[in-house]
Order: sequence, then C-alpha cells, then structure tokens
Amino acid sequence: MPDRAIIRGFSKEVAPRVATYLNIAEIIISIVLILVLLVQPREADVSRTFRSDSSVYHKRRGIEKTLFQLTIVLALLFVAISVLSVIYAKPV
Repeated sequence: MPDRAIIRGFSKEVAPRVATYLNIAEIIISIVLILVLLVQPREADVSRTFRSDSSVYHKRRGIEKTLFQLTIVLALLFVAISVLSVIYAKPV
C-alpha cells in the first residue's frame, strides 16, 4: 500500500514538516483571533435592548468594521488550516 504522503505529492521527509508548520500557524492564528475578539467593543446587553422603546440600527464603521472583518477572515483561515492539519497529520 503506498504511503499517504507520497500520494499527496510530498516525500516522507516533507510531510511531517508541513504538518508542523500548519500546527504552528494554527496556534498563532488562534492567539490572534482571541486577541481580536477581546478588543472588539461589547454590544448592548439583552436587558438594555428590551428596555428601550425605539430600536436603533447600528452600522459598523471604522476600526469596529475592520475588527469585525478581520475576525471573519481569521476564523475562516483557522478552519482551513485545521482541515489541512488533519489531512497532513501523521497516521497512528
């Protein structure tokens, strides 16, 4: 039975390095994602929302919009790298 790494086009020596780099990238992205989530402004809590008589549409602008978009990009990147990490993982 052929080796999984050779099937994917990598030699036996390169596949473990790719998995290691993917794991390092996953750790870095997860830390940055946590920091970006912590920096974002908090929305109004539920009790404050139900107390007000008028509902106001809130549009993100400036740095708030940038942080929101960065959160989406980092989350998608985290998922993609997680999937690639599982694909290139060493079989047990």
